[in-house]
Amino acid sequence: MDVLERLLQGNDEHVARIAADHFDGVRDGQAPDAVSVSCSDSRVPAEGVWSAHADGDLFTSVNVGNQAWTDVGGERVVNDAVGYAVSVLGVELIAVLGHTGCGAVTAAYESVTGRADGQKSMPPAVEAAVERLAPVVESARDDGVFDGDTPASVAVNRLVERAVGAQVRFLVDDDAVPDDVTVAGFVYDFQRVYGDEDGAAYLVSLDGETDAEALRERVGDDHAGHVPSGV
Repeated sequence: MDVLERLLQGNDEHVARIAADHFDGVRDGQAPDAVSVSCSDSRVPAEGVWSAHADGDLFTSVNVGNQAWTDVGGERVVNDAVGYAVSVLGVELIAVLGHTGCGAVTAAYESVTGRADGQKSMPPAVEAAVERLAPVVESARDDGVFDGDTPASVAVNRLVERAVGAQVRFLVDDDAVPDDVTVAGFVYDFQRVYGDEDGAAYLVSLDGETDAEALRERVGDDHAGHVPSGV
């Protein structure tokens, strides 16, 4: 079976699972409570992370490096999906979802540190996406988040967390995001960096707050395990 046939068969299976009333209430419109910004990485299921089984539950933005920002006319702005979600759909929460071992963050790290020897050339849009992450890497290096002795895998995962936090702060500060919208930053872990639970989403920033104890208080005892102790 080739790739196209596999996709079509998968859609047949999807259709077979849909109940007759599945789209009742959302055929002519949508009113999701949240927008999730996740990476295009094939190991990160955009809806599956949150078990968003019902269509209409979650608005999604999937791109290289799970970036909630983009550049328009030389200005850094909220990306199209998030902008639409907050201005038109009126979502209550923005979830920025990074993931361990992110390739985009790795590329930015290698570019900034000069460890990109032999790297394949990338299409302009991909290069632009990586370049948007470079300042995060540079500021992290300046702040001592990593140095020349830090193993690359450790540095990258620290930078993933740093990039998520930077985007949360950007969204909180941007006038395009209403003050009553909650902005949460997570890291999806499939490398067991934070613990032994494959597929867990760890909360690393909430409305700009990054202190672990403060985050645990915000989410309560039932979900305190989703707040990591650090990379």
